[in-house]
Amino acid sequence: MSPKNTLQIALPVPLPGCFDYALHGTVVPPRGSRVKVPFGRRTLIGLVHGHAPSDYPKLKAVQAVLDNEPVMPDELYQLCERAARYYHHPLGEVLNYALPTLLRQGNDAQASLEKRWQITDRGQHVNDDQVSRAPRQRDALRILREHPQGLSSAMLAALEVSPSALSSLRDKGWAEQIQVDARPGAAKDTLAQAPLAANAEQRTAIQAIQDADGFTPFLLDGITGSGKTEVYLQAMAPLLAAGKQVMILVPEIGLTPQTVQRFKQRFAVPVVTLHSGLTDRERLDNWLAAREGEARIIIGTRSAIFTPMLNPALIIVDEAHDSSLKQQDGFRYHARDLATWRAQQLGIPVILGSATPALETLHLAREGRFQWLKLSQRATDQSRPPIEIVDARLAAPGNPLLPLSLQALKQCVEAGNQGLVFINRRGYAPMILCHDCGWQAECKRCDSFLTWHRSDRALRCHHCGYQQRVPSRCPDCGSSAIKEAGSGTEKLTELLEQSLPVPVIRIDRDATRRKGALDAHLAQIQKGDPAVMVGTQMLAKGHHFPKLTLVVILDMDAGFLSADFRGPEQAAQLLLQVAGRSGREGQGRVILQSRHPDHHLLQLAASGDYPQLATTLLEERQMAGLPPHGHLALFRCEAMAMGTAMNFLQQLSTIAVPPDVHILGPIPAPMEKRAGRFRTQLLLQCAQRGPLHQALNLLLEQARKLPEGRQCRWHLDVDPIDML
Repeated sequence: MSPKNTLQIALPVPLPGCFDYALHGTVVPPRGSRVKVPFGRRTLIGLVHGHAPSDYPKLKAVQAVLDNEPVMPDELYQLCERAARYYHHPLGEVLNYALPTLLRQGNDAQASLEKRWQITDRGQHVNDDQVSRAPRQRDALRILREHPQGLSSAMLAALEVSPSALSSLRDKGWAEQIQVDARPGAAKDTLAQAPLAANAEQRTAIQAIQDADGFTPFLLDGITGSGKTEVYLQAMAPLLAAGKQVMILVPEIGLTPQTVQRFKQRFAVPVVTLHSGLTDRERLDNWLAAREGEARIIIGTRSAIFTPMLNPALIIVDEAHDSSLKQQDGFRYHARDLATWRAQQLGIPVILGSATPALETLHLAREGRFQWLKLSQRATDQSRPPIEIVDARLAAPGNPLLPLSLQALKQCVEAGNQGLVFINRRGYAPMILCHDCGWQAECKRCDSFLTWHRSDRALRCHHCGYQQRVPSRCPDCGSSAIKEAGSGTEKLTELLEQSLPVPVIRIDRDATRRKGALDAHLAQIQKGDPAVMVGTQMLAKGHHFPKLTLVVILDMDAGFLSADFRGPEQAAQLLLQVAGRSGREGQGRVILQSRHPDHHLLQLAASGDYPQLATTLLEERQMAGLPPHGHLALFRCEAMAMGTAMNFLQQLSTIAVPPDVHILGPIPAPMEKRAGRFRTQLLLQCAQRGPLHQALNLLLEQARKLPEGRQCRWHLDVDPIDML
């Protein structure tokens, strides 16, 4: 069979390599186009990878060719290939992940057109006497005559035009529904709003980015409130004026609306978003608008890095230290790294912006591999408020707030300002227990305690979702002395509502579950009226609250004492991000309640000297051979029995690997049981990436052959962020 009649297809299945299929036709689909093929008992949609002779004498045939042109540009295809190799993930699944859902399902790669109602030629000649007995139809005809370009159903509904009247007009041939291209045309002037005055550090950073020629990675290292977004905006302006496109990645969907608003206010160019909150249709339309070059600014969460662009000029990763940029299931990639790869591939600059850079990025900047731009001053004249550490062991039982913190909140709101109480724990209390026998409510499926959600009248596991009613008596001793232990956002909100005469606004995943709830809460805060916020890390980054002058931080100790080597780094980042919300446009104050006030890393973080803290942590990691001074990969295995999971990884650990690669384990995971399955892990550590990836290839080849692998779930995580 000739190469032209044999296609190599990348399919969305958990198997390495591509699959050969026969093509019965004269038109050969190009690489990156979609085809429909039989696979076992299923029919799958895959992407054409190439054309080559097959060693198999009898091949199944392609059922249908869905695209005449590649649906995925070659540049993006190459990025997916590189990601598949680096993360050792099947290419077909990576390519499938990069496509919008509707394209995966075989829908046409065409943007939806807006439907409008329009009067027909026959309708133009209808006089009022002909519809004298149908006043609604008469009114509808009159409105359609006044708008010859047509009106959408939403517009007509706003004008109180009856849908039944429109249907009657259509049946008579007097009106019709047409499809129109409602995409905005190019604006004459890209700037819709004048830029803000930049200080000396901002001007230096803006000039460096604008002068960059080809691939140039930047670390924009700016303290909270230093005006990093203004640097992005001014650096983008000449690129947008030249008709180019800019991509901005943000870590969480909650930051997207504010970021979009900021960019739309500044630039009169089409802006699209890509995140999980969109419908499949909206996501495809925005993806296609970016591919065709119509969308000039693309803003999205981590998966937006796979959005095609016709005229790319700059990639920005905001809050680049954030761990949510790493995908934690399925295809486990890091969007920060892929952004750098893609910029290198495209020959354009990439900016990683952060107030607390990841140690890996900071290490690259110190070595000169990233151009290091520093913003050490706030954009306003206000200095960064110091962090006061107070001993939380002095708190009264049942009340997590110290009298000092509560008094500071009262003074804050009495002065007409806003306060924030930060606790990274949802629910009313992290556990309930029996005061007589010590029984604690534990999850039946995980090695964790159940959190009491008082508003839902339920105990809930935050790891697997299991929930149950709160028992009226202790299951062990029958006592009724069941009490809560610790505090969450619900309890803090209740305590503050009893103590303060102003609104207490809770912002966590539970309180913002309904669509629009987060925006409503943020709008209430932006009004500037005295109020106190109680929130989790949803409030830690990207938000600008002009009237916020006091931040009280609770329960940050766990991160600094974590068994995970990344714990202190992440705790310090979170601490400084939260503290940075205070005093942006006025005198600020930050109170940190800690049960370990003398901990040296906590003291360093609270001093605001993140560079010195980073130096200390980097020295520790260098001695241990941990990232960025070494490279890690983690095999994880889950099974219904601990022995099954351990046995599978034990067999993998005996395989010969390059001598520089150290295999640690297998051992039970720190949380041994989760969602009803026992978890084990095997860690590979090496000073160089090359030998590590050689070892991974060897282990993966054997893992797919081992019979024990079929009795459990296992996966590989390259450059793991979460070690627990």
